[in-house]
Amino acid sequence: MRFFNRITFQTPESVELEFTLAGIGNRALALLIDYTILIVTLLLFVLTWSVLSTQLLNFVEDFFTNGKNLGVWLLAIFFIIAFAIYISYFVFFETLWFGQTPGKRFAKIRVVRDDGRLIGLQQATLRALLRPFDETLFIGAFLIMLGRREKRLGDLAAGTIVIQAQIPTASATLIISEQAKVLNQQLVEIADLSQLLPDDFAVIREYLQRRGAMSLKARASLSLKLAEQVKTIINLEKLPEAITPDIFLEAVYLVYKQPEF
Repeated sequence: MRFFNRITFQTPESVELEFTLAGIGNRALALLIDYTILIVTLLLFVLTWSVLSTQLLNFVEDFFTNGKNLGVWLLAIFFIIAFAIYISYFVFFETLWFGQTPGKRFAKIRVVRDDGRLIGLQQATLRALLRPFDETLFIGAFLIMLGRREKRLGDLAAGTIVIQAQIPTASATLIISEQAKVLNQQLVEIADLSQLLPDDFAVIREYLQRRGAMSLKARASLSLKLAEQVKTIINLEKLPEAITPDIFLEAVYLVYKQPEF
């Protein structure tokens, strides 16, 4: 019986990233939290709209005879705005929080593209627009349970999957050199670290975690390649003297992990 469905991504730097798919349980928990927030939001909207529309309807009826038609229009506008709030909730958070909503963040799951890259506005919008169809007769739940990659209709259309967020473990503890700790303070001043994306950081972290198991030749080659690519991304002309690629990557890791970054 399958308890955990894992998937592996191959990055351009030839580093394999392995993730566990979120599963129906985690996704249901995330959706329950998201819907609780949505219901509270929509209830506040209903109360506000009821007050405003009632006052507007009463005002118009005093001057026109077609107040009933206005009531129909107000009801139609209400449903349009309510649907927009419903869709925008998922689009806003999944785009802003790199594939997570408040519910997904609590459940420690994340939406990514099929190739492991972060999702964008287009993918988040497609997933949100197809969510009502997925929830009709629990179609999405059945597709998640039956599919090998646990995709609902929104995932199939957007080319996305839902994975468990990485949780640091004792075996993944990184050993950071003292030189890297000194260098990370300098990098803030001499490089544009804002250009680094979370997937860039994930590749650096994956290398630092696995370098101990690599041969010296493979480690030297990969660290140099990664350092050159990171250096280009952050607009750094050259590495400081006496700094090895490993120390540079450690320093970038430390800077990225700072809360104010």
